[in-house]
Amino acid sequence: MSARTAADRARRRLRLPSWTATLRWKAALFIMVMCCFLAAVLGILVHVLVSRQTEEQARDAALVRLDSVVASYVAGEPLGRDARLDPPELPPALRAMARRGERGTQLGQRDGRPTMWAVAPADGKALAVGQDYSQRAAVISGLDQAIIGSSAVAITLTLVVGLYATRSVTRRLHRTAQVARRISTGDLDARVDDPRARRPEYARDETAAVAAALDAMAASLQSKLHSEQRFTADVAHELRTPLTGLHAAAELLPPGRPTEMVQERVQAMRRLTEDLLEISRLDAEVERADLDVHRLGPLAERAVRGTGQEAEVRVVRDCEVETDQRRLERVLGNLVANAHKHGRPPVILTVDGPVVTVRDHGDGYPDELLTEGPQRFRSRPKNGRKDGGHGLGLTIAVGQARVLGTTLRFSNAPDGGAVAELTVRPPRTDRRPADGGPAAEDPDGARTTEDGGDGPARRSTADRNGPPVRRSS
Repeated sequence: MSARTAADRARRRLRLPSWTATLRWKAALFIMVMCCFLAAVLGILVHVLVSRQTEEQARDAALVRLDSVVASYVAGEPLGRDARLDPPELPPALRAMARRGERGTQLGQRDGRPTMWAVAPADGKALAVGQDYSQRAAVISGLDQAIIGSSAVAITLTLVVGLYATRSVTRRLHRTAQVARRISTGDLDARVDDPRARRPEYARDETAAVAAALDAMAASLQSKLHSEQRFTADVAHELRTPLTGLHAAAELLPPGRPTEMVQERVQAMRRLTEDLLEISRLDAEVERADLDVHRLGPLAERAVRGTGQEAEVRVVRDCEVETDQRRLERVLGNLVANAHKHGRPPVILTVDGPVVTVRDHGDGYPDELLTEGPQRFRSRPKNGRKDGGHGLGLTIAVGQARVLGTTLRFSNAPDGGAVAELTVRPPRTDRRPADGGPAAEDPDGARTTEDGGDGPARRSTADRNGPPVRRSS
């Protein structure tokens, strides 16, 4: 375990910065590496060719001078300042060649300066000529510096031009990615509108092709979604009239179990129709919240009573929030109803400041709901039930929470049970409570009421119009 931890730490230390993963800097790095490679290859090639040519010229000059010195030595004339017999600075290889009766040249040193040596045999000794090579070496060194300087300038200019050239491509890719993110959040009106994709006279590159494909996909999704919304709304509207008549006819049936069964089914169909109409309005984004300041604890109690089912309400810390009372009660009521239908009691609703938690003690939410969110007409049967539901309750809860501007999260408790957590926004400082009462500032940003706080909560009695609501601290 320790070795694995050390390896993970080493990998984290070696991790490159995030900006190195961008296409722009990858292109810049590729351009720079290629320029450096080409500059190195060309510089080495020029250096080798010029050095070889300069050295050959120096060898030829040294051999010409050696012929003149050999002629002077045979004639007994003075040899000159650059010619000597067996000079100590002569390279050993040339000395050995002269003793073997051969002629040769080699680049060496004399008095710390580069010298081109040429030797010839003379009475068992080495007759050597040394010509100064400093000027030619300085020319080669200056050429190397010029190559390095020009390569650096060329690499810099190429890198700047390359970054500028890739900037337009990366900017268009970023624009496409932003539009894709907007579409994923539900903004199906977002479009890239790349000029190269809209104008046929422009040649399309790969970026324009991706932008055109994204726009086509968004248009297709928008068309299909609008068709689905219109179909759902039309079906729900068309069903309301016959269901109203059917409900009226069911009320006229004689009392009995068959009549009760018919009335229950008619009522279920009416609820389903109303849910479909509500979902169609939420999908069309025409719903607007009527915000006001309310106390969250009493709202939670009314929401539980409205479900007609029993749940324990725990008010840990009551506060005032800015919300739409009807929509918030709808969200909490759907969460409580879903907990009773798909979970097991006890169902506990906890108010802790602006956070409301609804928990049951069943098997928890399925994995697909936690990863993808609630899906309409997709609900897994629980606890041996044949009817798994339509999946509309949580879908409506998520839609209404979005209208309220609140956050709704789903999770499973470690010890079992589904947990839905709703975070309601605190009121603005310029808003007053709905009942006009005073409000004090809470350290968490929400305004706590006089009977909220951290003290023991009041225990409410049973409501006359609904089942008992247990409220505890």
